[in-house]
Amino acid sequence: MSQITIHCRLVAKEASRQYLWDLMAKLNTPFINELLAQVREHPDFEQWRQVGKPKAGVIATLGKSLKSDPRFIGQPARFYTSAIHLVEYIFKSWLKLQRRLQSQLDGQKKWLEILKSDEELTQLSDLSLDEIRTKASDILTNLTPQAEALPTKSIKKTKKEKKTKEGLSLSKLLFDAYQKTEDLQIRSAIAYLLKNGCKLPSQKEDSKKFRQRRRKAEIKTQRLTDQLEGRLPQGRDLTGQRWLETLIMACTTATTDPNQVRSWQDKLLTHSQILPYPIDFVTNEDLIWSKNEKGRLCVHFNGLSEHSFEIYCDQRQLKWFNRFFEDQQIKRESKNQHSSALFTLRSGRIGWQEGSGKGEPWNLHYLVLYCTLDTRFWSAEGTDLVRQEKAGEITKRLTTMKEKGDLSEQQESFVQRKNSTLIRMANPFPRPSQPLYQGHSHILLGVAFGLEKPATVALVDGLKGKAITYRSLKQLLGKNYNLLNLQRQQKQAQTHERHKAQRKGASAQFGESELGQHIDRLLAQAIVQVAQSYHTGSIVVPKLGNIREIVQSEIQVRAEEKIAGSIEAQKTYAKEYRVNIHQWSYGRLIENISAQATKLGIVIEEETQVIRGSPQEEAKVMAIAAYHARIHT
Repeated sequence: MSQITIHCRLVAKEASRQYLWDLMAKLNTPFINELLAQVREHPDFEQWRQVGKPKAGVIATLGKSLKSDPRFIGQPARFYTSAIHLVEYIFKSWLKLQRRLQSQLDGQKKWLEILKSDEELTQLSDLSLDEIRTKASDILTNLTPQAEALPTKSIKKTKKEKKTKEGLSLSKLLFDAYQKTEDLQIRSAIAYLLKNGCKLPSQKEDSKKFRQRRRKAEIKTQRLTDQLEGRLPQGRDLTGQRWLETLIMACTTATTDPNQVRSWQDKLLTHSQILPYPIDFVTNEDLIWSKNEKGRLCVHFNGLSEHSFEIYCDQRQLKWFNRFFEDQQIKRESKNQHSSALFTLRSGRIGWQEGSGKGEPWNLHYLVLYCTLDTRFWSAEGTDLVRQEKAGEITKRLTTMKEKGDLSEQQESFVQRKNSTLIRMANPFPRPSQPLYQGHSHILLGVAFGLEKPATVALVDGLKGKAITYRSLKQLLGKNYNLLNLQRQQKQAQTHERHKAQRKGASAQFGESELGQHIDRLLAQAIVQVAQSYHTGSIVVPKLGNIREIVQSEIQVRAEEKIAGSIEAQKTYAKEYRVNIHQWSYGRLIENISAQATKLGIVIEEETQVIRGSPQEEAKVMAIAAYHARIHT
């Protein structure tokens, strides 16, 4: 994607700020809270959980019915639309995550059912270990030809990669065979193969290592179960009513259930949201740009046309806001001979940023505008590239509709509008010339993440399957490498302060310094500079996926190995280990890399990072895998 988001402060008269705060805090946020509650209580909600998404149109219907509720009347139409879209996004994301977690939990439970020690397998099957091995050998003989016959992509692979592919195919066949049979002896033989990597082991099972492996699987299962039992989306309690109700319940209810007590404590110590939900303006003509008598750039919003907001931003972003004004000005002066489909601005969002001190909330907090833009529209060459893409999509759609014939009046109107758009898109905006970034598609930059080293880079030639060069974390940061140790020290100090607050029963939420974000930007800038200097076609970043669960399980198993018996001591060790080693926001780092690469037009690809070998090797393997996946998709 070539889209980035910039933001600025909005400055307006106090009456305008108060009016907007009242709309957002007293009408729109309660509207969203009520809509969230109705979706949670919908009779088909459990069915939606099973399929992983709500039924199309249901949330919009619920939202439209709430518009006439006296509690929410008086909002601009854009505010209702924004609220409905936000609730749809919240539940689509939440339900999709729940389905993924449920799928992972089901798979983990099946694996726990299969994962048994040699002693347990002999007792279950009433066979000796030698007899289980004989049956397992027969099963391998029967299934191996089937695994080799499974269709595979024609990619040139190393011997190691071929063995891995065959192992995956054989593993799937073994799992299927285990589920289909009820014979305990056959099941035991299949389980014996699966836990040993689909082959007959040459050495006797190490009981200690097996217990560690089993315990790791149990930890992952429990973590997935806890996540599935997480609470439903509740909305924002700006009045503090839910917090007060929890306090009253905790003070007046006698209970011995530790889970209930922990739930109350979590709610009471959690910092409540004090800012209303933002408002989205999804079309680029919902924002009207102008300049006041002082020459300062201003913006009006559809539904709030009586109120003007001045733009306050830094010099790096001012050029973009001026471009938004210029695009709209050119369209007005040409009497709509240009198309808004080629506006640099794509969408906008207004929200509040938390301030400090005392006073009325519209004076205390800051009003912020977020704008999403397409960087390709900055130059004439990039604009023409997007114009060709959009024109091709419209033409294809119109051709499909015309082939159907017998169009309705509404469809005819749609065709007429699209034809008009095509004509206006042929009239380009006057923009500066700037050659597009030209990278070599077979040159990729892999970025591997690690526990101790947040990022390691490998520059790879996909055609040859070889690494050109590597960059370590120290090489990427250069003279700023000392900031990494400083950031870790700050994290440790913050964790210590949080621990002291928890022991006192006080709020344990502290603000975080921006040093980590600064290091992310430095890393992202260095990574993109390496990619640019070698004319890289794309940057490959890891799919985060289950990295948190994997890391957490490994840390907990490590704690149980170091400290036997004492659960509290294990928790303390795991916490200290996380503080010293795993303290990095990988998602934030990926966002920074994407933002920097997008400005130049460098493509971002995602690939699964396999935890094996050195960080350099992991980055190399990931980049090569992305190249193979791309050319054979």
